[in-house]
Amino acid sequence: MEQYKKEFIEFMIDCNVLKFGDFVTKSGRKTPFFVNTGFYRTGSQLRKLGGYYARAIHDRFGLDFDLLFGPAYKGIPLSVAAAISISEEYGKEIRYCSNRKEIKDHGDKGILLGSPIQDGDRVVIIEDVTTAGTSIQETLPIVKAQGEVDVLGLVVSVDRMERGQGEKSALAEIGDKYDLKTTAIVTMEEVISHLYNKPYKGRVIIDDALKSAIDAYYQQYGAR
Repeated sequence: MEQYKKEFIEFMIDCNVLKFGDFVTKSGRKTPFFVNTGFYRTGSQLRKLGGYYARAIHDRFGLDFDLLFGPAYKGIPLSVAAAISISEEYGKEIRYCSNRKEIKDHGDKGILLGSPIQDGDRVVIIEDVTTAGTSIQETLPIVKAQGEVDVLGLVVSVDRMERGQGEKSALAEIGDKYDLKTTAIVTMEEVISHLYNKPYKGRVIIDDALKSAIDAYYQQYGAR
């Protein structure tokens, strides 16, 4: 596993973004782990987060695209932070764009904020985490309604590695269904490998009991 992935896993723990316990996902699944990017709350945290996204985007998509689209609301700071990091680390100017939940009828009117989406734009969508693939179904129509654009792919922070509508992972299903490249900074398999029975800052994050609960969850919901 690349060093930046290990650092990102520990970064999520430090920021209280990656949690273990009893949670319910957006898709209604009871899960022993949860990723909430809303806990990235400081300037230094967002700068680091943008750098991790920039690395994942560069490794999977290169830099031959025009715009990062971050769906409201959590995707807004993600698109901004990643665009800044791509500029700083790779010297490439990528525009950012997000949608509003409600259409603005005065001033800067419309459903979008940030850069307008133009005909011919090559777009990468940036999100926090994908569970059952429901979010992308809402996002793609918004992007494609803006003009003749080429949506290249989707990047998320964590691939939960769960089934979507069928037996494949939600991320793989999205790629197949919409003909997109997909990637994540880390997968849950990598998270478990890095944390299981290994002390971090004086404590074991994933012990045998938690590992058993995670295994049981994947028996029910894991991709095949």
